[in-house]
Amino acid sequence: MTVEPWASQRLDGKLAVITGAGSGIGREVALFFAAAGAQVVASDIDGNAARETAALVGAAGHAVPADVSDRLSVERLADAAEAIAPIALWVNVAGVGAAASLCDVTPDLYDRVTRINMDGVFWGCAAAARRMIPRKGGAIINISSNAADQPIPTLSVYAMTKAAVNMLTRSLAAELGPHGIRVNGVAPGFTLTGMTAPDRLTDEERAALIARNAARSPLGAVGEPCDIAQAVLYLASDAGRFVTGQTLRVNGGVAMP
Repeated sequence: MTVEPWASQRLDGKLAVITGAGSGIGREVALFFAAAGAQVVASDIDGNAARETAALVGAAGHAVPADVSDRLSVERLADAAEAIAPIALWVNVAGVGAAASLCDVTPDLYDRVTRINMDGVFWGCAAAARRMIPRKGGAIINISSNAADQPIPTLSVYAMTKAAVNMLTRSLAAELGPHGIRVNGVAPGFTLTGMTAPDRLTDEERAALIARNAARSPLGAVGEPCDIAQAVLYLASDAGRFVTGQTLRVNGGVAMP
């Protein structure tokens, strides 16, 4: 098959749902997808943030607030997207971080992290698959984390949810492949976002954070949202048409499982 350079990464005529699109990696994925020609449904629990992303996308942007920890909210998101166009792509980005030693994890913290990071991805995959199966095609991409591969003290609950995302991705790739649906994941290493480097940090604290994490990478670097968005675009597009059940580690070489 011969194509023009980069033509295989175009998303013209496709509609993509992106959760957690109000900021960080989710917003960057929305912008990359729109630049590749997709219509984008930007979803976030923060409706104003979702609308800001949709405005940045422009005419191809649509905002639909949703709480991914609530199955019915995810189903309503899917219905709203289908009212615009058939869902071709679904990216589960929404997630929260949580650092606490094992003995300090409270039931509320445990429930919040697992419901958003694990249950939210599961319900997103289910909502997408339910619409894609009759059409015999589509792509689902789940955002995992380097923490699923590299043990990090105080991140037990977070790491557990991301390891679950990796296995869910593989299981669904096997289940949905016969329906023409590809399921893949992207596992970022330390990436500069509002979650990992919040605005409350001083310039000195931010510089120290970056230096500390860059030192863990053979490349001596940390990631930016665009690094993750480009990997997601590859997996969503025809460039990745022969790829399923994989979790692409975009982590600067910090973990090499």
